[in-house]
Amino acid sequence: MTASLAAGLTDAEVAQRVANGKTNDLPSRATRSAADIVRANVFTRINAILGILFAIVLATGSLINGLFGVLIIANSFVGMVQELRAKQTLDRLAIVGQAKPRVRRAAETRELSPNEVVLDDIIELGPGDQIVVDGVVVEESGLEVDESLLTGEADSVLKAPGDAVMSGSFVVAGAGAYRATKVGRDAYAARLTEEARKFTLVRSELRTGINKILQFITYLLLPAGLLIIYTQLFTTHVGWRQSVLRMVGALVPMVPEGLVLMTSIAFAVGVVRLGRRQCLVQELPAIEGLARVNVVCADKTGTLTENRMHVTDLQQLNTADMDTLTDVLASMAASDARPNASIQAIADAYNNPPGWTVTASTPFKSATKWSGLSFGEHGNWVLGAPDVLLDSSSAVAERAEQLGSRGLRVLLLGRIDLPVDHPDAPSPVIPAALVVLQQSIRADARETLDYFGAQGVSVKVVSGDNAVSVGAVASALGLAGNAVDARDLPADAGQLAEMLERYTAFGRVRPDQKRAMVRALQSRGNTVAMTGDGVNDVLALKDADVGVAMGAGSSASRAVAQIVLLDNKFATLPYVVAEGRRVIGNIERVANLFLTKTVYSVLLALLVGMAGLVAKATGAKSLMFPFEPIQVTIAAWFTIGVPAFILSLAPNNERAQPGFVRRVMMAAVPNGAVAGIATFACYLLAFRGPAATRAQQMQASTSALITLLVIAVWVLAVVARPYSWWRVALVALSGAAYVVIFNIPLTQHKFGLDPSNVALTAAALEIGVFGAAIVEALWWWQASTRGASPRLWRQSEV
Repeated sequence: MTASLAAGLTDAEVAQRVANGKTNDLPSRATRSAADIVRANVFTRINAILGILFAIVLATGSLINGLFGVLIIANSFVGMVQELRAKQTLDRLAIVGQAKPRVRRAAETRELSPNEVVLDDIIELGPGDQIVVDGVVVEESGLEVDESLLTGEADSVLKAPGDAVMSGSFVVAGAGAYRATKVGRDAYAARLTEEARKFTLVRSELRTGINKILQFITYLLLPAGLLIIYTQLFTTHVGWRQSVLRMVGALVPMVPEGLVLMTSIAFAVGVVRLGRRQCLVQELPAIEGLARVNVVCADKTGTLTENRMHVTDLQQLNTADMDTLTDVLASMAASDARPNASIQAIADAYNNPPGWTVTASTPFKSATKWSGLSFGEHGNWVLGAPDVLLDSSSAVAERAEQLGSRGLRVLLLGRIDLPVDHPDAPSPVIPAALVVLQQSIRADARETLDYFGAQGVSVKVVSGDNAVSVGAVASALGLAGNAVDARDLPADAGQLAEMLERYTAFGRVRPDQKRAMVRALQSRGNTVAMTGDGVNDVLALKDADVGVAMGAGSSASRAVAQIVLLDNKFATLPYVVAEGRRVIGNIERVANLFLTKTVYSVLLALLVGMAGLVAKATGAKSLMFPFEPIQVTIAAWFTIGVPAFILSLAPNNERAQPGFVRRVMMAAVPNGAVAGIATFACYLLAFRGPAATRAQQMQASTSALITLLVIAVWVLAVVARPYSWWRVALVALSGAAYVVIFNIPLTQHKFGLDPSNVALTAAALEIGVFGAAIVEALWWWQASTRGASPRLWRQSEV
């Protein structure tokens, strides 16, 4: 233990370093700048494709057919607004949840934000603190640092004065201080931290699935696009303007212009919604990940119980007198500059220390479960777990276990003959007293656990406390089964996984065991969430599929977690799960709509193109593509555009299931094929051949569009299931909108519609209804093949 305190910088020295640029200038959270967000939303591949097609249409002089160009503005504007809102929410919450290092300045210690640290600052350290910049230790008192997040080495490292410490590591035991030697981008972990904290929308199963879908679409676009360009420009012989318009009319609906946008919006809106509940999402895919979780490993203290405790009893043992015991406890509490919840409770109960001098110390560690102080002639004292410091079969240990069975935390105060820093300490221990502490179960814990149980999510209580105490708390929360002492758990991962499947509560769990438990659960195909607030939870939080930290927890636990509950409410987790389910479920619906449109557009282009090649080979006049750009634009308005936006933001609490890509393809490809084939059949029926007048061609296009819209609206009706009143209204209004458009003279003229041929219109409706019936039959058949009961109506929606 170092004898003197290192002096901090003066205000003048700090000002000089700031002027020289020797500051920790990395932002606390590397969100994209506003300019980056604008560029990312404007300069996209899809916007480039639509922009080129828009310019081509403008060259024909038909402004109305360039209406799809509004999509470029809409996509960019909506995406920018939502991401900027999410950025503001993230930045605001990140400041609230930011770890603030304790820095010595001008003869006092101040809590500063990490970017206020300058070169040569003296930064104090305690258990659970994350090291924010690189430095050299100048003081230590049993200081142990875990560097596993940087080096992969599991064992903590004892630090002496002069030893280097690296940013990104954290303190597991002891206390000390270090001098900052590298700040900002010079720090070891700066680049890693900057990359890890970016506002990202790409590292998720959902986004990976959408990328696969887009790859599939690309493979379809190339041959279909080239074929339709060739046939419309070089085989129809109807003039370059009509050829170009029909070509663009075929290409525009192939582009899934809103799929990525809707996904980004759904994630961004999720961030904003959770932000209102003081939930900081440090990595966006965590929203999605928690929706897929089927096992939650919950720490007891600070998660299921309140973090604060109070002393309810002090039971004397042997011949120790009460005055001595209270003096020892008061001295131990007063000597701890960074007390944990247990020591703070003792400090509150015994706040009149006698002023003894500390001659040796051993800090508390989760792995050893005890701490100790030597006070010279006043003796050597240890405080820790009774079942660790004593033989578990001893009378004192059994009494402690009985108290623990009531959900109480029990600590043993004992005396030893050796100084507490001796290699052979703490054995043997002479019991002096049992310190009984009570911690209240969170009022919302039972309701939260009941929610997870109803959703089929298994909960494992994992704690460093006595197993009997952990079991008592678990039982009080309605979790069945006896608690297991982790010291009896097998080291083999397979056997450990079997134990985890059989039992619910685990006590005396070391930090490395928490990590091993997470990995064992994952080895059985589980998606695991870990909740915690202490330094002993850090490794497990990092390895879990989703790490959830409490805002009042250690800075290290908050730094590695994907989600931080800033208000420390365990009950916020169900809302995070619900938000993830909303994102996944709704994006699946939206993807179904967009992929259906792409499939029928590509198929229709291929059929028209192949018919054109046949016509060219036989010397006949080729088919023109049925639609002009304005017609495919209005076709997407109320079958995809508006409904997709509403559905992407709607409530949806259906449990997330694996197989996103397969389900979307299985639904959208057949539906798209039905729509494409039926539309082509209707167009062939209505097409009057090479001698067709402009009016007849318009009637043929109108008939084909009617067939397409009937089927597309029914696809929307299927995708919107299970119904609620507003979903039925959405489908009905979408269909009604097209009835209005087709019956108003102004829209008929502007959009090139002519439904006046009753025979063709009736035939188009009949073909459309037949196609819709096939879509309906496919829905029932696909539900039966999945072994699921088709649901037309939802029972409740939150």
